[in-house]
Amino acid sequence: MDLQPTHRRPSACGDRAGAKLSSYQRRLFVFLSVATFFEGYDFMALTQILPNLREDLGLPPEASGYLVGVVNAGTLAAFWLVRRADVWGRARVLTLTIVGYTLFTLASGLAPDVYAFAAAQFAARIFLLAEWAISMVIAAEEFPAHRRGMVIGVIQACSSLGSILCAGIVPLLLRTEYGWRSVYFVGVLPLAVLAFARRNLKETGRFEAARHEAPEPFFAIWRSPYRRRMLALALLWFVAYIPAQNAVAFWKEFAMGERGLSDGEVGLAITIAAVGSMPFVFASGRLIDALGRRRGAALIFGVGAVGVAACYTAHGFWPLTLALTAGIFSASAYLPVLNAYAAELFPTKSRGMAYAWSNNLLGRWGYVLSPLAVGYLVGITGEFGPIVASLAVFNLLAIALVFRFLPETSGRELEATSAVSPSR
Repeated sequence: MDLQPTHRRPSACGDRAGAKLSSYQRRLFVFLSVATFFEGYDFMALTQILPNLREDLGLPPEASGYLVGVVNAGTLAAFWLVRRADVWGRARVLTLTIVGYTLFTLASGLAPDVYAFAAAQFAARIFLLAEWAISMVIAAEEFPAHRRGMVIGVIQACSSLGSILCAGIVPLLLRTEYGWRSVYFVGVLPLAVLAFARRNLKETGRFEAARHEAPEPFFAIWRSPYRRRMLALALLWFVAYIPAQNAVAFWKEFAMGERGLSDGEVGLAITIAAVGSMPFVFASGRLIDALGRRRGAALIFGVGAVGVAACYTAHGFWPLTLALTAGIFSASAYLPVLNAYAAELFPTKSRGMAYAWSNNLLGRWGYVLSPLAVGYLVGITGEFGPIVASLAVFNLLAIALVFRFLPETSGRELEATSAVSPSR
């Protein structure tokens, strides 16, 4: 995939409403969509292999929660790479992330025991989440304001395509000689191709224009007018991650252990649900452009609350599959909202730093700690259903936080949405 532009503009901010994307923007759009595809593949891979991994390595049921929590802790460490994007540049760090993720994905498949597997996946998540965050920053900086939500939404929706592919092939791969390990061996091949394709990725126009400005110290945001925005966004990330992370991560354990579905039925249900949710996931970006960030968030988190609760209370293959469709939709569709805010609320020179603080260092604790809490409670009660279903309340809390703390930013240029008064 050749990303070499025929010419470079300082930024996308000069695009008029309704204008077509340039040839470079179109190629970049495809490239970022393909890159984000693997975030969905990796997320669904761990979810689908958990029972098989436990059986192969002789682990108890509650170990699933602990393992997911340890692996997810790698997303906290991703802050350093995300922060480097403000210093080294977006393109350079993005290239580094795909190389690191490819190597540690291979190491995951070669792991001799659960400790080596957890360590390899921990490291893989560092590079994967940094890749995802920087892809969203590039998308926000390189595409026009009136299409920003759509572009971020479609790129994020490609993560769901990765989930669909993973859901479809994992049942087949689990029957091969290498079992759950083959899921990671297969995933390495296209990653290596993508690593080669990234050699022509160019720096964003906005970063080039701001390159003369010295990056702010890491703790500078705590003394700046952007502290309140960063903390509000961090709280929203924390709350939103709790139901989104656990509703999908433990569904296979729940469906097989508490509803009696077979491995094949679970794979079919996940595939149907992922495919069924795709039109709505792809539409989520246009939704937040049309309705606005706040009203779009209310709709997405509202559907999520219903989906999470139903995923772990319904009975029967089709009711469970329908509920899972809503669950997968909400676990993907809220991300364009928060990624748009993460890019729109901060200036170019500190955009990576603000993302690192609000998402990786603060908000991700909801992503990391909640699976550990679920694993602990499952060890006491022996059931996933009631515990995970109760997490739907966090979707409702997310709606309240959006309307209480975040402004409407839809359709406005980054220079306008990131402006704050000195008193704030």
